Amino acid sequence: MLENLIQIIRDPERISTSAAVRQQHSQDLTSYHAQHLPDVVIFPKDKEELREIVAYANRIRCPIVPFGLGTSVEGQVVPIQGGISLDFTHMSRILEIRQDDFAVRVEPGVTRLQLNQELKKYGLFFPIDPGVDATLGGMAATNASGCSAVRYGMTREQILGMEAVLADGSFIHTGSLAKKSSAGYNLTGLLAGSEGTLAVFTELTLRVYALPETFLYAKVVFPDLHKVCKAANRMLYRSIQPSKLELVDEYTIQAINAYKQTAYVEKPTLFLELSGWNSTVTAEWERVHEIIRDEGAVEWDHTFDEAFGEQLWDSRRHAALAIAAAAPKKKLMTTDVCVPLSVLPEAVLYAREVMQIEGLQGAILGHIGDGNYHAVFPIDPSLAEEAAKADKINELIVRFALERGGTCTGEHGVGLGKRQYLAEEHGDAVLWMKRIKEVFDPNHILNPGKIF
Repeated sequence: MLENLIQIIRDPERISTSAAVRQQHSQDLTSYHAQHLPDVVIFPKDKEELREIVAYANRIRCPIVPFGLGTSVEGQVVPIQGGISLDFTHMSRILEIRQDDFAVRVEPGVTRLQLNQELKKYGLFFPIDPGVDATLGGMAATNASGCSAVRYGMTREQILGMEAVLADGSFIHTGSLAKKSSAGYNLTGLLAGSEGTLAVFTELTLRVYALPETFLYAKVVFPDLHKVCKAANRMLYRSIQPSKLELVDEYTIQAINAYKQTAYVEKPTLFLELSGWNSTVTAEWERVHEIIRDEGAVEWDHTFDEAFGEQLWDSRRHAALAIAAAAPKKKLMTTDVCVPLSVLPEAVLYAREVMQIEGLQGAILGHIGDGNYHAVFPIDPSLAEEAAKADKINELIVRFALERGGTCTGEHGVGLGKRQYLAEEHGDAVLWMKRIKEVFDPNHILNPGKIF
C-alpha cells in the first residue's frame, strides 16, 4: 500500500509512517476516547491528489479518516480500524472572497481565525465560534456551532454549497452562491454534519456577514445556576438578540482563574455580548440590566472596551483546556445535549444533582441561548469505577434530554461517544440513515465505525 501511495503523492515529506506523526493522529485533543494509530498519515495538497487517494483506498478497501486539527471531542478523528489519516494542513487556501455576495470559497483546512483575519480587511466576518481554532472542514463535518449560535445558528446554516470527493473517487457539487434554493434534495445539509462518513470535503462556499458597528461585553454573576438560566430565557422572551450568551459555572470559573490568572468571582456567571448599531446595543443593555437585577444578580460589569471582551471570550474559549489543566493526569469526558429552552433551567439543575449523587466533580457550561449545555468530567479512563460513574452521569443527562424532546448532542456530533443513543432519539429513521451510508460508501471506507 505504501509504495502505491508514494506514487500518488510524489512527495515523501507529505506522507508519514513515523510513530510520532501517527500518534498525533490517533486521538482527539483532550477527550477520553481510546487511541488508535493509523497505518499512515497523508497530507494531500489539492483536490485531484485527494481524489486519487480516496479512489485507491476504495479499491483496496482501506479505511480513510479525515483530520483537521483534531479538536473534536467524540472520537470523530480516531482511526479505530487503522488505515489512512488524511491531514488537511496543506489544503488551507482561501480561494475567493465575494464581498458583494457576502460569500467566500475555502479549502477544508482553512481555520476559523485564519478566515476572519482575512475577512476583516473587507469589513466582513464568519460568525461561528466553536471555542477553538478549528478547521472549517472539521466544523462542517460535525456541524459545529458554539458561542455565537444564539444569533447565527450552526455551521450547516452558513454553508451555501460544497464540493466533495465520494468514496469511489468522483466529485459531487452541491448548492450555489444563491442565498436560498428550492431545487431538489438538500445534499449540502445532508453532508454537513455527516462526520466524514459520506464524503470528504474539498471546498466549502460559506455565508459571511458585515462586521457590527459596536460590541458591548458583560459579565454577570448570579447566586446559582437556576437564576442564570432564568435570566437568559427572559432576555430571549423580551426579544433581546445577543450575539453570545454563555453559562459558566463556578467550577469552570475556578479552572479559568487558575489557568488564565484571572480573578473572576467564583460563582455561576453569565458571559454576554451584544452587537449592532450603537443606539440599538445601548437600548438592549438597558433591558438586560433590568432583567439581571430582577433575577438577583450579585455583581455585573459591562463595557464597550474591546480588551475586556477579548479577555472574556478568550477565557470562555479556553474553558475546556482550563478544566483539563486542573486535572493534568486525566482525560475529559464532555457530554453535550440540547433541550427546549423551557426545560433548560431544570436540565442544568438535574445535571448538577446527578454529579453530586455520583460523587464526581464536573463543570457545567454552555450556550444557553439555544438550550445547549455541556457537562465536563475529568476522569482517569484506566480506573473502572471512575469511568463507570462518568458513563452513568452521561447516560442520565442524555436520557433526561431525550425524554423532554431534546437531542443527545447539540453540536459535538455522534462520533464514538453517542452512538448508543442515536436509535433512542431517531427510531426507525436510523435505518434510513444507514441506507444512505450504503449508497454513498458501499465498501465502508469513510470514517468507519462512527455514528452507527
